[in-house]
Amino acid sequence: MKRDFLHITDFTTNEIWETLDLAKEIKEKLKNREDYKPFKDHSLAMIFAKPSARTRVSFESGFFRLGGHALYLGPNDIGIGKREAVKDIARVISGYNDMIMARLFEHKHIIELAKFSSIPVVNGLTDYNHPCQIMADILTIYEYRENLDNMKIVYVGDGNNIVHSWLHLAARIPFHFTCICPEGYEPNASAVQLVEEAGISTVEITHDPKTGVYGADVIYTDVWASMGQKEESLEREKIFADFQVNSAMMSSTRKDTLFMHCLPAERGREVTDSVIESQSSIVFDEAENRMHAQNAIMVKISGMM
Repeated sequence: MKRDFLHITDFTTNEIWETLDLAKEIKEKLKNREDYKPFKDHSLAMIFAKPSARTRVSFESGFFRLGGHALYLGPNDIGIGKREAVKDIARVISGYNDMIMARLFEHKHIIELAKFSSIPVVNGLTDYNHPCQIMADILTIYEYRENLDNMKIVYVGDGNNIVHSWLHLAARIPFHFTCICPEGYEPNASAVQLVEEAGISTVEITHDPKTGVYGADVIYTDVWASMGQKEESLEREKIFADFQVNSAMMSSTRKDTLFMHCLPAERGREVTDSVIESQSSIVFDEAENRMHAQNAIMVKISGMM
């Protein structure tokens, strides 16, 4: 039976920990240039309705380094849900390849792609969530802190797809998650409810950056206007002005707080240059771990272990 990775909750708690440990193992193998090629003679179709340098480079490089070939299909190659039906694309691509990674706008398209595909599908991002990013994030925290006990993760900014995947993770692994956002920019209520129903983590939604960051082990942020929202940039810059992660915010946590950002960063807006270049910043280890976390996810769902 094929497996997909569309949401963090597609993995059980044990499977998340297994995947994190597998990511660390694969990372070490690649660092040591070991002959580890689980995807030899395999092909990965990468469908990009929404372009991204990091997602393309991390998946293409990762799959190649594990012995396979990755094929890039950009917006001009496949008009998913526009020029051609999603279910048609799913069945055609399945006949040529061993796995699909898709980075799309509409979440319903990744669901339909997985439904009609006969090969595993990995969610490289949708407007609703970004599960591969959060697996890379938690891997990076795990490497720095060695455990996740009593962890307080504070996200500052728009309650977007990154926040939804953090909430999904909180339904599987216990920690305290705080989302600090302007009024009207809260995360999806159903994602918050998912955590509340799981009952293993605590969630706080607040509009006060000064009190919300207190005690944070990690402060995390993202751009204020994501792709597809750029026409709102000037308006959002005014609304989010008090939600910038700067040195004053980092020092107000009263802890040795790590800073994370999924990149690309708009320096001087959601985060200052001084923070992203500080010793607290682990954003470039986080970026590298995208490849290692994704490699582990692909190996896990393909059964190529």
